[in-house]
Amino acid sequence: MSKPKVYITRKIDASYLEPYQDQLDIRMWEKEEESVPRETLYKEVADATALFAVLSDSIDEDLLSKAPNLKVVANMAVGYDNIDLEACKKHHVTVTNTPDVLSETTADLGFSLIMSTARRIVEAEEWVKQDKWQSWAPFFFAGTDIYGKTLGIVGMGRIGEGIAKRASGFDMNIQYHNRSRKKGAEERLNAKYVSFDELLETSDFIVTVVPHTQETDKLFNQAAFEKMKSSAIFINISRGKVVDEEALVNALKTGEIQAAGLDVFEEEPIRADHPLVGLNNTVCIPHIGSASVETRTKMVELCMDNILAVVSGKEAITPVS
Repeated sequence: MSKPKVYITRKIDASYLEPYQDQLDIRMWEKEEESVPRETLYKEVADATALFAVLSDSIDEDLLSKAPNLKVVANMAVGYDNIDLEACKKHHVTVTNTPDVLSETTADLGFSLIMSTARRIVEAEEWVKQDKWQSWAPFFFAGTDIYGKTLGIVGMGRIGEGIAKRASGFDMNIQYHNRSRKKGAEERLNAKYVSFDELLETSDFIVTVVPHTQETDKLFNQAAFEKMKSSAIFINISRGKVVDEEALVNALKTGEIQAAGLDVFEEEPIRADHPLVGLNNTVCIPHIGSASVETRTKMVELCMDNILAVVSGKEAITPVS
């Protein structure tokens, strides 16, 4: 009896796949940092039972119509805005994601952006690398304190709670806005629920951890940045499309806000000539929120375990639909 065929859209070290080789026929795109060409993907899904996808892969009606045997798409991410869920439902394809396993790692990254942006770490490092450090001065690369400041979290899910836990160690005043109030989180984290406008107006640091939906599309726009303090620092570790990037560039250039730390962008990857990259008061990194060896390993394993479950006729472990 032939084994179910799985296609993986990025190169993954074979050692991670060894536990599944006896049960699955695994094929894989040959490059790690380059998207699989669409024509190659069409060819590979033609007889695939399962697809292991990443955020840059568009899983739509066009692709699904060419994959008559497909039973499951395992997305190596928490978000799944790259997948047409209705089309998957129409084609009876189960969609899974990788929640929970990356929450703490992404919270680490979010707080790292708070620290590196507030204390001008990247800018100062570049100064040394360019051999510009000549002497010391009283306000030489003076940044902003984090300790005791007010942190506003937009989206109090697991990652938001993780950031709040880290902020408590800095004696920050924690406030949040969410679609629904989370009284349990308020008690655990000593966090205050506020309206979106109040959060914008009173926070020293604003971190967005919301998914990209119709409601959150360009949530952070010109009007939002105008409400923020001129000393505010904006951090985005959610999705690039929740931000109006043109408005953000303007807010940073005009001093409407002080600085920004960004792990995600409206269109990825960005290039060195992107308007945000050239700003000294902005830290831009390449969507590495969950990029620790431990967490990425867990994400791969969860994707493969979801695939194995579905092709074996069992319920998915972390189904989206």
